[in-house]
Formats: sequence, C-alpha cells, structure tokens
Amino acid sequence: MVNDPGEYAWSSYPINALGKTSDLCTPHPEYVRLGCTKDERMKNYRALFSHHVEGDLLEEIRSGVNKGMAIGHDRFKDEIELLTGRRLEPKKAGRPVGWRKKREGI
Repeated sequence: MVNDPGEYAWSSYPINALGKTSDLCTPHPEYVRLGCTKDERMKNYRALFSHHVEGDLLEEIRSGVNKGMAIGHDRFKDEIELLTGRRLEPKKAGRPVGWRKKREGI
C-alpha cells in the first residue's frame, strides 16, 4: 500500500505520531495511556510502527483481519472467545458432512 504509515490518506498516524491536528480524530484511551505528555505519546506511538512486518506474521495478520478472527497464540484466543462468546477460529470450508441428508429428511 504505502512505504510509510504517514503516507496513507485514511490513517490516523499523522495525528497520533506526528501531531497533525484534525477535527475528525479524538484520542482513544489506549493512545492516552502511551504517555503523560503529548510528545511522549507521539514518541511511543511511532515506536509501535518502527518494525517492518513481513512473511508468516504478515500473512497471519491479513488472514485474521479478512476473516474477522483474533490474532495471537491459542491461550489468548481461548480467553477472548470466553469473554466475547464469539468463535475465533475459522470453521472448515465448505458444507458440513451430511448436510444433504438433513435437508432432504433422509
């Protein structure tokens, strides 16, 4: 997409990391907890994006986002599933075995 998060037109990165002002964005609680001052928050926010993600991790992130699934280790997914009541692992693709028999009443 872009080489730098600040280049993406719909990103809040220029606001959170570089101090650009905008009437469209308000600081969320996670951002506010990054530091006591605006400069500290911006510095810590930029640090979150200082590593380039690629390979298997990038594919896991893309797959999880596309399927609406949580990303993380199994224990984390189990805890989120218990808290939300939502299934966080994709089901097997295709129709379930025996679906036609159930439909036809056989």
